[in-house]
Amino acid sequence: MKTKPNKLWIVVLALGWLFDFLFWENSPGVNFAIFWTAGLLAAFYLLLSEGLRPHRSALYLIPLFGFFAAVTFIRAEPMTTFLAYTFTMLTLTILAGTYLGGRWTQYSLADYFAKLLGLTGSMIARPIAFTTEVHKAQAEAGVKPPRYNFMPILRGLVIALPVVAIFAALLASADVVFGQRLEDFIELFKLEKLPEYIFRLIYILVIGYALAGVMLHASSESKDEKLIGIDKPVVAPFLGFIEAVIVLGSVVALFAVFVVIQFQYFFGGAANINVEGYTYSEYARRGFGELVAVAFFSLMMLFTLNVITKRETETRRRIYSGLGVALVALLLVMLVSAYQRLTLYELAYGFSRLRTYTHIFLVWIGLLLVATIALEILRRERMFAFAMLLASFGFAASLPILNADAFIVNQNIRRELNGNAVEDLDSQYFIQLSDDAIPPLVAALQTPTLPDSVHQKVAAALACIRYQRGSGNRDDSWQSFHFARLNADNALASVKDVIDEYEIVDSEWPLQAVAPSGKEYPCSQYYYD
Repeated sequence: MKTKPNKLWIVVLALGWLFDFLFWENSPGVNFAIFWTAGLLAAFYLLLSEGLRPHRSALYLIPLFGFFAAVTFIRAEPMTTFLAYTFTMLTLTILAGTYLGGRWTQYSLADYFAKLLGLTGSMIARPIAFTTEVHKAQAEAGVKPPRYNFMPILRGLVIALPVVAIFAALLASADVVFGQRLEDFIELFKLEKLPEYIFRLIYILVIGYALAGVMLHASSESKDEKLIGIDKPVVAPFLGFIEAVIVLGSVVALFAVFVVIQFQYFFGGAANINVEGYTYSEYARRGFGELVAVAFFSLMMLFTLNVITKRETETRRRIYSGLGVALVALLLVMLVSAYQRLTLYELAYGFSRLRTYTHIFLVWIGLLLVATIALEILRRERMFAFAMLLASFGFAASLPILNADAFIVNQNIRRELNGNAVEDLDSQYFIQLSDDAIPPLVAALQTPTLPDSVHQKVAAALACIRYQRGSGNRDDSWQSFHFARLNADNALASVKDVIDEYEIVDSEWPLQAVAPSGKEYPCSQYYYD
């Protein structure tokens, strides 16, 4: 980047101040999306002003960034928002590393790792190196420094303030008279919040410095001129073909035996459970986690063998690929079995967050397995990292699109109404859900055909939720604005008269919501998987 250092520093320090303005004593909300959108626009302004245009492929990341940034203040479900924060930062990280080159779709796992290390190094060292290089270039060109340069003064003050504050505190403790004079001085100039201001100034500078490193990295280190492993593999294949075939063949044989033995009741559903003497819980839960673990570790094993196995001839390549395809195909059958087990369990006992996450995860890992088969047949193993990235993006995007907590509410109430439940509706579980669950609960409550027993459970749950929301510390600043909270407030207000009929008894634990009929519903939150 050829821009003047002052221009860069003004922009990044303004972003540091914006971070402080948006986040200091404010809970996360729309502020996260505002800050990183401002950061992205500032980076494009600096880079484009230097004639550094982004590669077209890099621009594909912008819609992904916008989607995940918006999710952070639209959905409130914890896993959904965690993934939204994570993938917002991930898209920006990839964009910074591939701004000029745009070859992120061709990266291997080694490329992604190397790019992350390079960006981290740039955040630490590049701003200093850039400033030094600019000053050196100006000196060699005979450019005189400005007559009034306040940067050394500013840097000196920034370094001196925390040092002086520490020594002043120690001296005040050592001498009562000095301590009193120091207190008088602080009171005179209203400096009681000086430590807070110093802390905030320091993190503003740290954030500005790190952002400067990111922007400088994008301007000079994102060309992707050479990808790792294109000309020469990162790890030279060292495992013999026979050894690899024995490993793969053994695992394929084991999986095949497992599938054949289990096939008679893999897809038989409830009828075969009764024949074998299993309960729903035993059938659905037993081995489910193990099947998912087998799929994951088998995929990692196959990827590792692809890297380290010698395949000198075309015949050997075909044999190895055939075993790899067979392995993945058997894994797909196992995943279908795991999916069916989970579906039976959900039908019998209802949906929870963990079951919903797993349900979606199984779909995307299944698609990843299909992609692995295709890449193996086409001999495009290098694209496996990109396939993993797409599957990760797909899983992270599926949760907010589905609206996990609303989905749980709707499915569990529908399951109760359809009479498929082994156990009655656990309305207390709704209490631990996020604000995303409140609008569908209110919609269910307003359904005229809802049976009285279910109506009473839902109303009691909403009464507990409203009580708990009102007893917490709430941040109503505009920086913390959240659509999920707004929708929940409006939904609760629409059924206020109904909920008011339920008295919350807080004289003992757990809290109780007492219905007009006198029936008590605990407000305790049950956790289950």
